[in-house]
Amino acid sequence: MTKEEILAIVEKENVNFFRIQFCDINGFMKNVAIPKSQINKALDGKIMFDGSSIDGFARIQESDMYLVPDYDTFCILPWRNQKGVAAARIICDVHKSDGSPYEGCPRVNLKRVLAQAKEMGFTMNVGTEAEFFLFKLDADGKSTTTTDDNAGYFSLDPEDTGQNCRREIIETLEEMGFEIEASHHEVAEGQHEINFKYADALTCADNTLTFKWVVKSMAKKHGLHATFMPKPIFGVNGSGMHCNQSLFNLDGSNAFADEGDDLQLSEIAYQYIAGIMKNARGFSAVTNPLVNSYKRMVPGYEAPVYVAWSASNRSALCRIPASRGIGTRVEVRCPDPTCNPYLAFAMMLASGLDGVKNKLSVAKSTDINIFDMTPTEKEEAGIASMPASLREALDVFIENPISRETLGEHIFDKYIINKEIEWDNYRIAVTDWEVENYLNLY
Repeated sequence: MTKEEILAIVEKENVNFFRIQFCDINGFMKNVAIPKSQINKALDGKIMFDGSSIDGFARIQESDMYLVPDYDTFCILPWRNQKGVAAARIICDVHKSDGSPYEGCPRVNLKRVLAQAKEMGFTMNVGTEAEFFLFKLDADGKSTTTTDDNAGYFSLDPEDTGQNCRREIIETLEEMGFEIEASHHEVAEGQHEINFKYADALTCADNTLTFKWVVKSMAKKHGLHATFMPKPIFGVNGSGMHCNQSLFNLDGSNAFADEGDDLQLSEIAYQYIAGIMKNARGFSAVTNPLVNSYKRMVPGYEAPVYVAWSASNRSALCRIPASRGIGTRVEVRCPDPTCNPYLAFAMMLASGLDGVKNKLSVAKSTDINIFDMTPTEKEEAGIASMPASLREALDVFIENPISRETLGEHIFDKYIINKEIEWDNYRIAVTDWEVENYLNLY
C-alpha cells in the first residue's frame, strides 16, 4: 500500500482514531493511539515514544524512539466502529532518534535475519497454528479456568458452546484480510484452534500477533477470557503453536521440494531439518519462553518431548505434512503461542540455515511412537530430550553459539535477564502443591 491509498481509506471509512502498534521483546503488542489530526505525522514515521518505559528496550539516556510504519499492515478494526466512526491500526518498526533501525526491536531483528537468508538465495514462509482456551469470568470479571463446554476434538454443537465466539473471531479476522482455512474445537474442554493461510515470515509474525489480539478482544465481547497460556489446567492437553515453515528460492519455487526423492524432499530440506534437530534444545527458551511452557512439554499430552523427525509421526518434534510440491514444508511442533513470533521465527530460520550452510546430514526418520520407546531405545537411536524446565532451556540457549548471533547483542542480553528473573521468582515461590502436600505432613 501507499500513503495516499491509506489516506483515501481514512477519508472513505471515516477513520478518526489510529492505533500505531509495535512489539516488545517479550512478544507483547504495544500501542500508541492518536487522533485523525496526527495520521499524516504517523504515516511519515514522526511519532515518538519513550523507549525506556518499555521492558527490554532503551536505557533512560537513549529513550527517544520513533515508530516507522509498514504501510502493508494498515487495516480497519471492525469491532471498533462506533456510530459510523472507525478506527484503524498499522504495525511499525522501532527506529532510534537518528533514524536508524533499532537493534532491540524484534521486528527489525527478524528482517535482519531474513535478509541474511535472502543473501543465501532463500525466503521463508511460515504458517502458525495457535491453540487457545476460552474460560468463564467470575463475578469480579476475572478469569477462571472453568468452561461450560464438554466438547472434545472436532466436536459439533451443542457440546461446543464456544462456537459463537469462535465464529465472530473468524468473521472479524476475515474483515481484516485474513484467509481462514479451518477452525475446530481442540482436544481439551474449552480449547480451540483457528488456522489462517501461511505467509512470508514477517507477515506471518504480524498476523500471529494480530490473531491473538483479535481472539482476546472477541472473547471479552462474549463475556469470556481467551488465554494462550501453554498449560492452564493440569491433566489435559496444553496449547501449542505448530509452525509450518519452508524455504523458497528467489524465483518462487519451493526449495524443499524434489520429486526424485523417496519422500519428495530436497537436499536443502534434509539439511534444514538437520539444523532444526541440532539447535532445537538451544532455541527452546525462545519458542517456549515461560516456566509454564515446560508443563505442557511432558509425555502423554501430544506435545513433543523428544528431538526427532518423521514424515508421519506426530510424537516427533518435526513432522513433514503430506502436502508436496509447492506445499512441501516442515512442521516444527514444539513452539507455544506465548512466544514472540519475530524472535521464534528468527531462531528457527537461523537453526535451519545452520544445517544448510554446514551441509549437515539428518538423522534417520523416527516412524514409531517415541513415547512407547524405552530409554535405551531412544539412546541407541540418538534421540535427545527437549529441556524439562525454563532453567535448563536458558542454560542451553546461552551455550548455543547461534543464539547471540541470531538475536543480536541487545535482545540476547535483555532476554536472558528477563527470563532469569522469571525463573528466580518461580523458584522461590511457595506453590499450592507444596502447601497441600507438606503443610500437614511435616
